[in-house]
Amino acid sequence: MMRRLLPHPYLSVTLAVVWMLLVNRWAVGSLVFAAMIGIVIPWLTAPYWPDSARLKSPGRIPGYLAVVILDIVKANFAVAKIVLFLPRRALKPAWIVIPLELRQPEAITALAATITLTPGTLTCDLSADGQALLVHCLHAPDPDSVVDEIKTRYEARLKEIFA
Repeated sequence: MMRRLLPHPYLSVTLAVVWMLLVNRWAVGSLVFAAMIGIVIPWLTAPYWPDSARLKSPGRIPGYLAVVILDIVKANFAVAKIVLFLPRRALKPAWIVIPLELRQPEAITALAATITLTPGTLTCDLSADGQALLVHCLHAPDPDSVVDEIKTRYEARLKEIFA
């Protein structure tokens, strides 16, 4: 019964929280409307989600987000240093193929989004078989270390989160 009312509980909570943050006011009417959005939108879109994501360890999501936010802040400083102080001829941009162990589309999307959100890197393509991501790096003197960093910092954590 509960699964029919809330087919995607994490999405419901996320939508309600985002609505409350957008409204930027804690009022009963806003909270009721946030709850309605959190229930109605996932319920209406449930037929279009034949296989919902299975989270093995949702408690690890805050830790993953903390790592991503910290890396985004560090990367902002690194990119600023590259842009401001590195001579253009010393810049070593690279196209890198990241082989994937992840198989769930939601996990692959989270990894691709994480890479793109981090300044200096951009996910450009997913292979047709879903086994690799093509990533462009602004400055990658050692492409193998970029692959290792993405696999250990992000993909390994996402494997722990998703079933």
